[in-house]
Amino acid sequence: MIAFGPVPSRRLGKSLGINNIPAKICSYSCVYCQLGKTTKTRINRQTFYSPKRIFEEVENKVDEAKARHEEIDYLTFVPDGEPTLDINLGKEINLLRQIGIPIAALTNASIIWDSEVKDCLSKLDFVSLKVDAVSENLWRRINRPHRSLRVDEILDGIVDFSREFRGIIVTETMLIDDVDYAEEFDGIADFLAKIRLNKAYIAVPTRPPAESWIKLAKEELINKAFQTFSEKLGQEKVEYLIGYEGNAFAFTGNVKEDLISITSVHPMRKEAVEEFLKKAEADWSVVEEMLTEGKLIELEYEKHRYYMRKIPSRMNLEFEGMDSRILH
Repeated sequence: MIAFGPVPSRRLGKSLGINNIPAKICSYSCVYCQLGKTTKTRINRQTFYSPKRIFEEVENKVDEAKARHEEIDYLTFVPDGEPTLDINLGKEINLLRQIGIPIAALTNASIIWDSEVKDCLSKLDFVSLKVDAVSENLWRRINRPHRSLRVDEILDGIVDFSREFRGIIVTETMLIDDVDYAEEFDGIADFLAKIRLNKAYIAVPTRPPAESWIKLAKEELINKAFQTFSEKLGQEKVEYLIGYEGNAFAFTGNVKEDLISITSVHPMRKEAVEEFLKKAEADWSVVEEMLTEGKLIELEYEKHRYYMRKIPSRMNLEFEGMDSRILH
């Protein structure tokens, strides 16, 4: 399912997601990824779905949401993998303009040095760029990029893009525990000061990560990053992205389809699922049935239960020490 939501977003308000990449095709395999390990690491752009199909599915989902008086602030490319690997991204954005809702993308920026990728992203209203590290070693440890990528080339591409883009640019820096950041925060802040930036977000993993050793960054580390970034960028440009986004997931007509499409890219807390079922006038038996059918899996992280679609990148968690359950 290509279109999902609207879902609550801490950056974008009510966001209708566009899943333009099959699971889990990405140029990174980040240790904290909520969708598990990347099964196909690549940087070559290709066709995945036809632009016409993407437009029609998004248009239908928008109509369903509006029929239920659900607000939509952005149409957002936030797929199972890296959205810029879609060679038709620019065509899809052009088609979606007909709907009349601002369009955003959340990208790891790994191939932003490519001129065609820059052109695609320049068509958007809002772009979020990942900047977890600026030193080669730490970048490779956290983001686990495709072997041919180079961090300096990516950073240069971000600078060039920021000079040309006229929409909103934000960055996101994910912090994790048990990592020696040393002088990395100074390096990241110095880099961010080079680009035209609306907001620099400091984030922590809030959903079950790909690796079982990933833990929330400690408060002192988060504060150190905030102070360092604020000193070089101005406090008004730095913001935490560490809270829970809430339970306001939209129901657009089919309980199981909505749950599958949302949890394909957005694991839901148990209380969010309960709120969603209440809105859909359904009960917990729907979830139990989907678990039994193997359509959903149940995960636990930081004392919260999460539910997400059963995808290959999540199938090995139970063998790697994370508390997970797959019922058949």
